[in-house]
Amino acid sequence: MPNVDASMRNGVIDQVKIAAGVRMILQGLGEDVKREGLRDTAERVARMYAELLQGAHEDPREYLRVVFDEQHDEMVLVRDVPFSSMCEHHMLPFHGRVHAAYIPRGKVVGLSKIARVIEAFARRLQVQERMTSQIADLLMDELDAQGVGVVVEASHTCMTMRGVKKPGALMMTSAMRGLFKTNQATRSEFLSLVLHNQPTS
Repeated sequence: MPNVDASMRNGVIDQVKIAAGVRMILQGLGEDVKREGLRDTAERVARMYAELLQGAHEDPREYLRVVFDEQHDEMVLVRDVPFSSMCEHHMLPFHGRVHAAYIPRGKVVGLSKIARVIEAFARRLQVQERMTSQIADLLMDELDAQGVGVVVEASHTCMTMRGVKKPGALMMTSAMRGLFKTNQATRSEFLSLVLHNQPTS
């Protein structure tokens, strides 16, 4: 199967197995996998899954290894970080935005690294609740932060295009750690910055 990337046949993401499974699905739908429009579909889908789900085999901690000494003890917020993920229940996409904040304890990290952490957790089979907690826990632990707050808002195609079919519905989840959980003023400031200053579309 020349269209399958042999470099991914390493026991982690096996595109040959994925392609074989896609062909079975197509056949189960009554399709002819040899017709022109579907001839290479299985291999294309295999490459797509390898790309979309590569985060399952990344260690997001690597993105937080380099920190900088900075005596800043007020909130650092990264807002409106877009993401796309795959729901593990139906293997359908969900996508939205992540807002993440932390209060340093003498160490700060480059803001792009927080976006990379989000991407690594998103690019795997996920549920939104778990992803929210994973981001918060990792930032809290690796940055030795005084507190971390994460809010995720997303639209799930397993709800908008199937089942109850409610386009426009958003799911919101939050995870508060440290001062964001114990200090009402800190939590309120974070939520105010995130929820009351949404960009206009």
